[in-house]
Amino acid sequence: MNTVLQTIKNRRSIRGYKPEQIKEEELQCILEAAIYAPSGCNHQSWHFTVIQNRDLITTMSNVAKEKLKNLPNENFRNMGNNEKLDLTHGAPTLILVSGKEGNYSPLVDCSAAIENMLIAAESLNIGSLWIGLISLAFENKEVMKKLNIPNGYKPYFGIALGYKNVGEVKAPKRNENVITYIR
Repeated sequence: MNTVLQTIKNRRSIRGYKPEQIKEEELQCILEAAIYAPSGCNHQSWHFTVIQNRDLITTMSNVAKEKLKNLPNENFRNMGNNEKLDLTHGAPTLILVSGKEGNYSPLVDCSAAIENMLIAAESLNIGSLWIGLISLAFENKEVMKKLNIPNGYKPYFGIALGYKNVGEVKAPKRNENVITYIR
């Protein structure tokens, strides 16, 4: 199996990070992988906000957790009420991914860029986690002021990055019968 396919199969969502910051050259490699993602009509509808300020990352996690407490889903409410939970799991870097509104497929474009970042991070032995729930923090005007998201862009997701501080993470069982061939 080639190294790209092996990296894809090895990648896991990491929920434990060392406090040390990733190297600047590693961060730049991951961001470069993002901007080489495919995009609808080649719009390249993304913008990346790199946050390495622990206070802001913690604030975003806490704001999102407060929102979780009021959601109808019991699992989400339990997460919001878990005082120990940090949605970024201590990651020293958080990349927010925003899409240009009005383009053909900004959400899909941003998702492709995220996947490229996750694979690039794994290839560098850097842990990563796609965090959808951090989007709840985007509803807070004070948080949004601090993020400097360009006008016309909508933030969708966050990506936690950092050196792994967990043991081996086993691959979850994959769903079967998800492919139909028509030949």
